[in-house]
Amino acid sequence: MNRTFLEFEKPIVELERKIDDLKLLQQEGIADLGDEIAGLEKKLKKLQDDIYGSLTRWQRVQLARHPARPYFLDYVRYITENFLEIHGDGCFRDDPAIICGLARIKGKSVVLIGQEKGRTTKEKIKRNFGMAHPEGYRKALKVARLAARFGKPLVCLVDTTGAYPGIGAEERGQAQAIAVNIKEFAHLPTPIIVVITGEGGSGGALGIGVGDVIAIMQYAYYSVISPEGCASILWRDASKAPEAAEALKVTAQDLIELGVVDKVIPEPSGGAHRNPNEAASILRDFILGEIDRLSGIPVEELVKKRIEKFQGMGVVKRDI
Repeated sequence: MNRTFLEFEKPIVELERKIDDLKLLQQEGIADLGDEIAGLEKKLKKLQDDIYGSLTRWQRVQLARHPARPYFLDYVRYITENFLEIHGDGCFRDDPAIICGLARIKGKSVVLIGQEKGRTTKEKIKRNFGMAHPEGYRKALKVARLAARFGKPLVCLVDTTGAYPGIGAEERGQAQAIAVNIKEFAHLPTPIIVVITGEGGSGGALGIGVGDVIAIMQYAYYSVISPEGCASILWRDASKAPEAAEALKVTAQDLIELGVVDKVIPEPSGGAHRNPNEAASILRDFILGEIDRLSGIPVEELVKKRIEKFQGMGVVKRDI
């Protein structure tokens, strides 16, 4: 059982621990506790449904950031075969915050791009907590063009608080790198599937987030700014992040209603961090289904619809 939990998950974790203790006693032959365990498991299911079915937007943001939530390399391990990483932007250096490569998913050849936050302190520093520099976005574009050249579907898994805002990144053209990617991804003649798996932070997400289908996992979020950043600007108080999250409407359901994303990918009960293997299986099936669907559409039509999709976002039509 995952021992890392958020404050609102505490009642669930306490009940799970009680069930584990009873199962241990039963395994040791101390007593027959089958009926009691079954009753507690039924109670646990109801408790999970009640808690996760009534989460605030801020609590969903917290779930998207859960330290045990699967990251890009976890999904690579769970759903792909023969992953071959491609390094470097061909200009400056390799950015470990963005990982690109060739892989197979149930025998289908794909090109993968994703942001990786890292698990250990050493990994987090190496990956810059998933915040890419310009060379990361240029590497992503290099690999995306490779996918288009060989007619391979491109799958982008987004999970970042945002692009790195450091001086060096700005000096090397952070904004330009993201802008160029948005333009180029819009015109790539190959199917592109984008999934926000955790955090979808602003331009950092958009740099690899233009595609034919934009999907978001059930407890992920996607926003022009983090709730803390928004609260700091509006109220000069980052502690008002919960109020900012409500105003920003960052959740999967909000984004479907706003037309920003196309589909919501369900997660296991309680979120992907509670059952990463099942979450990966659901994601894999979604990706394969979209590859089959998009592969049947001529690339000229794909590109045309892709551009129309993004041009239509934010447009308000009024009867005059």
